[in-house]
Amino acid sequence: MNDCLDLEVSLCATRPLPEKVKIVEVGPRDGLQNEKTIVPAEVKIRLIDMLSEAGLPVIEATSFVSPKWVPQMADREEVMQGINRKPGVNYPVLTPNLKGYRAAVTAGAKEVAIFGAASELFSKKNINCTVEESLQRFEEVTSAAKQEGVPVRGYVSCVLGCPYEGNVSPMKVADVAKRLYAMGCYEISLGDTIGVGTPGGMSQMLEAVMKEVPVDALAVHCHDTYGQALANILVALQNGVSVVDSSVSGLGGCPYAQGASGNVATEDVVYMLHGLGIHTGVDLQKLMDAGSFICRSLNRRTSSKVAQASCKL
Repeated sequence: MNDCLDLEVSLCATRPLPEKVKIVEVGPRDGLQNEKTIVPAEVKIRLIDMLSEAGLPVIEATSFVSPKWVPQMADREEVMQGINRKPGVNYPVLTPNLKGYRAAVTAGAKEVAIFGAASELFSKKNINCTVEESLQRFEEVTSAAKQEGVPVRGYVSCVLGCPYEGNVSPMKVADVAKRLYAMGCYEISLGDTIGVGTPGGMSQMLEAVMKEVPVDALAVHCHDTYGQALANILVALQNGVSVVDSSVSGLGGCPYAQGASGNVATEDVVYMLHGLGIHTGVDLQKLMDAGSFICRSLNRRTSSKVAQASCKL
């Protein structure tokens, strides 16, 4: 009974909603790398340019991981050279290790991201090393980036559940986030990788993490596998988080749940934020146009409820 009361108090003890939210668009990288269809570089470039024109301030462009493991991102140099970089827009890329970091900087990347996990089994199966070993690799990246003045963003996967371990301790999430922040990541994105989280779990996890990392250095990355993403994002906003990752048209399925949706759709996040009176700087119509473009290219239906309701596809 006391546990229920504690959770109720935690959920009710909310802050004023932020006046402005930064959307980090992950569709061109996290979305497309989970699509079965390999998209030509010119289509990726056009998508990124359309997202830039829609007013998104951060667009994750590609990934400098081995093409052997992620063939969808094998054209990363061509994409980086082809995009029309709009002033004021950041185009970070994923770099799993020092080799990837060097290749990214050579290709013109001005910001990179590193990808850790709060689950030992997920870390071993996803990047073939323990959580501790992954953090040691990231130290090499952040050290080099610090010397060269390149900002580094950190991701923590499986913050609300793991496909192999089940529940993940909020303390474990807090520890990994603290380590990434201490090594120089300016922002830590907390990812519900398989979309099993609920508002109660999100609140408890954030409570633990915010004891170790300032809330203004936190972002949330929610998947919509169980239809909980917008509710979880709202809880994050109520706890003071003002950075949200999302994917245009909900690109990217969930590889651990057959047929399930993956990333929360950027259109749906923007619609909710605008309805709350929160400024994003994003033009929803132009965003939906970008979504229509990439869905036609993939020959798939959008996963965005807002786009579906607007009869765009």
